[in-house]
This record gives sequence, C-alpha cells and structure tokens, in this order.
Amino acid sequence: MAASKRDYYEVLGVERNADADGLKKAFRKLAMQHHPDRNPGDKQAEESFKEASEAYEVLSDPDKRARYDRFGHQGVEGFSGGFNTVNINDIFGEIFGDIFGGGRRRQARNRGADLRYNLELTFEEAAFGTEVQVKIPRPKRCGECEGTGSKSRQMRTCPTCGGAGEVRYTQGFFAVSRACGQCNGSGHVVSDPCKACRGNGTVDAVSELSVKIPPGVDSGTRVRLAGEGEPGENGGPSGDLYVVVHVKEHPLFHREEYEVFCEVPISFAQAALGAQLEVPTLDGMVKMKVPEGTQSGKIFRLKGKGIPHLHGSGRGDQHVRVVVETPQNLTSKQRELLSQFAESSGADINPHAKSFFDKVKELFSQK
Repeated sequence: MAASKRDYYEVLGVERNADADGLKKAFRKLAMQHHPDRNPGDKQAEESFKEASEAYEVLSDPDKRARYDRFGHQGVEGFSGGFNTVNINDIFGEIFGDIFGGGRRRQARNRGADLRYNLELTFEEAAFGTEVQVKIPRPKRCGECEGTGSKSRQMRTCPTCGGAGEVRYTQGFFAVSRACGQCNGSGHVVSDPCKACRGNGTVDAVSELSVKIPPGVDSGTRVRLAGEGEPGENGGPSGDLYVVVHVKEHPLFHREEYEVFCEVPISFAQAALGAQLEVPTLDGMVKMKVPEGTQSGKIFRLKGKGIPHLHGSGRGDQHVRVVVETPQNLTSKQRELLSQFAESSGADINPHAKSFFDKVKELFSQK
C-alpha cells in the first residue's frame, strides 16, 4: 500500500530541503482549500485533506522526516507499526488556533458587546455643543456573586468536558472538537446559582451617564464612550457605547456641512430704496445692509455666523437670501400712488424687463 502513496513532498508541493515554516505554510494553504467544513459532501476534498494532513504529520516531526527521507513510506510505517491516526486538533491548534475547532476555549476573556443610543438634539445644541444626561438600559456584573453566577463564588469543573471547555469526537481518520454544550466552552459550571442573577453573572440595570457633545456635530455623528457597553465574560473588557446624534429641523435655518442658510422677506420699498435689516443668526439678531435696487433672490453672506468646525477651529458662514414680497390688500390711496409710479416709470428703472421684452420682440420678428 505504501508504494501507491504519493511522495509527501509532492503532496505538500515543497522542495525536499523545505524548512519548518515552509512546510507549515504549504499545509495551511492546502488545509484551508480542502477542509471538509468548507467542502461538505466532497469526497475528493476529504481525501486530499487526509493526504495533506498525513504528509504534514510526518514531515513536521524531525525523527519521522529523517526515517522517511531514508526509507520512504515503508520506513515510517515499519517503525511505528502503521501510520497513526492524525489528531486534527493537535495540528490545527498549532497552525490555526481556534479555526476549524482547534485550540482550547477554556476561560476565554470575551469582550462585551457594543451598545448604541440615539440622541436627539436641537439645531443650536448640535451647533455649539452641550452636555446631556442619558439613561442606558444595560446589564451589569452582579454584585452578589462578583459576576461568577455562583452563590458561593466558586465554580465546579464541568463533568462533561473535564474542564477542557471542549468535547472531542473521533470518527475514522478525524478527531474533531466542539465547544462543550454544558459549560458553553468555559470549562466550569455553577452548582449553586446566585439568586440575584440566577446564575448568569449579570443583572439588568439602568445606568445614567453624562455625555459631552462637541460643537459642530450633525445627524449621523457618533460619539464613543469607551467601556460603557455591556460587560465582558470571564473578566473580559466591557464594550463601548456609541451615541448617535439626530438633529431636529429648525424653523428658520438649515445647514450644509458648516454653512447655515435662511430666507428673509423684504418689502418692495426696501428692495427699491435700500434698507438696514435685522436678521436672525445662531448668535442672535444682527444688522445687515440691503442696497437699493436689490432683486428678489439675492444672497448675502454673513462671515463667521455659521456652524463651528467639529474638532477644529473657526466657523462656517451664514447665507441670507432675501425674498421681495408683492404687496396685497392695497388701499385706494396705495393703488393710486402705485398707478402714478407705474405711469412715471421708464425703461431706466426696469433694465431687466426692458432687456427681456427686447429679446421677445426680436425673436418673434424673425418668424
């Protein structure tokens, strides 16, 4: 049977002088490619995996490799009385750690889960920053049992796995391990559950935290509070809390990044004659000059009246768009005055209208 086997160096695809690292890299590549967990039901992949595992088991052992190099397959099998079943977990524990069930899981210090909290802010709070108190429902370590889940704070070795945290199953060539179902891979069980946490090691609680919101945040900004998430397992570190900002709409302002925009209505007379207006900003009312002859839709910039830059210095600008309102519900006197104004108006005071109608005449005269 030995003569029917392929050369181990050929199986791994390495030269005969390959070192330990070269062997390991070659086997890792083949194992990842042909492992049964990745190729369920594929007999060819299973056979290739067995072949690669057998080759690596021999060539990675200096004594076995020396006998193989001298006598070939017969030298290895004759010395040991036949090829031993390869313990996949011993090989994978060295190369892959916990991949494919390798390694030991006992007393894993698992990090706690991260938490998310949605925080609604006013437009001004988001612009200038604030400090808010939030209540976070989250589990915390039980104080009665110090997170052990045991009333006596002592754990008993799991009778199923003997404290290993895993159970091994041998089926033909393979020796596969799985996390112990009784202790969930911890290697110990609680024989006297704590009444306060019912053996879970954590209790439900509501924590009140102070959250500092920096100036310049916008909807979608996340503020991270390190270590304020769920507690870890077996003494592992706690997760983080992410506060996600949602900014309410403002009745006057809207923003684009750090720029603020608003509209201000002005009268026909103010637009024609010019005026000194008081316009709203995030800092309060400020004066803004509107020159005579201002057209509806004209935008004025108020430098430095926008949103403070997040994690930086300076502020954006505010952009004020003026909208000229047409007067309504005129009195007879007002109608008379406007009629006189219209009769006395020449082309010079409405240059845009003159230019428009000149273009219209030119267009239709060509037809």
